[in-house]
Amino acid sequence: MKINRIPLVFIIFLILLALSAVLSLSIGSVPLSFGKVCSILAGKGGSAQEVNIIMQIRLPRLIMAFLLGGALSLSGFLLQTYFQNPIAGPFVLGISSGAKMTVALALIFLLKRGFASSSLILVASAFVGALLSTAFILLVARKISSAGSLLVAGIMIGYVTSAVTDFLIAFAEDADIVNLHGWSKGSFSGFSMSDCAVSAGIILVTTTLVFLLAKPIQAFQLGESYAQSMGVNTKIFRPLLILLSSLLSATVTAFAGPVSFVGIAVPFLVKRLLLTSKSLVVIPASFLGGAVFCIISDLIARTVLSPMELSISTVTSVFGAPVVIFMLVNRRKRGK
Repeated sequence: MKINRIPLVFIIFLILLALSAVLSLSIGSVPLSFGKVCSILAGKGGSAQEVNIIMQIRLPRLIMAFLLGGALSLSGFLLQTYFQNPIAGPFVLGISSGAKMTVALALIFLLKRGFASSSLILVASAFVGALLSTAFILLVARKISSAGSLLVAGIMIGYVTSAVTDFLIAFAEDADIVNLHGWSKGSFSGFSMSDCAVSAGIILVTTTLVFLLAKPIQAFQLGESYAQSMGVNTKIFRPLLILLSSLLSATVTAFAGPVSFVGIAVPFLVKRLLLTSKSLVVIPASFLGGAVFCIISDLIARTVLSPMELSISTVTSVFGAPVVIFMLVNRRKRGK
């Protein structure tokens, strides 16, 4: 009996999502049973300390890992579609680092003048940085066709913008700015439910727009000429892909800092598992896969060396970088 892979993959992702969510809410410096967690979420029990741990610390962290992980994976899928290149991703191409630099500049400017920063200001500044980095990558992509050269160019952008960010943070006098060092390494900690609401609004609207573009994306994957023959206005469609991808990656960077390799590794693995590139299937699967990947990575980051916490990028790099290496080696073997 032949098994349909697509429903099976989604079922596996949903099971992993449920298990990782339960573990994230239960495991920590104060361990809580599954029953206790359910009771607190239902508002029917738990001490004041336990309620605070779940509702103010662990639940917002879980929600943000879900939303931002899915957004980052979907951003990578859009970039891979645009460049027709599987190694394209917001971190690898330096887009996340560019967004990080402009967020740091915005925070320094606001703090030095006594203004409070808002989530929307951070997202807007990250969006500008993401667009600037993307514009540079587009210029480079016109001059070179090699995937390896595009990767090197992205890494160089990442190094330059990260160096500028570190320079700004290192020489900042305000203690709050110095604390940006932790954020610049990537983390899903320290969020409130209001942060979850802002990020959810931006990401869900953007993801809905991406899903509505599923058919044009599918046509574009078969080539720009084919997409035009199917009635896709590529002059509008191509910039729209970049804008949506930049907004997703900017939202992630504004809240969590740069998170490495999720945007390139997860879409690749999802396509391998599904054995299809149909956008109507890959789009939700990429979002769900990125969410699961980041929740599990965050759980590892905060528990493996407890009470010390690793940056989220440290964990995602351990699992994501080998995937990128495999992709490059596999492309070379196939003569591409």
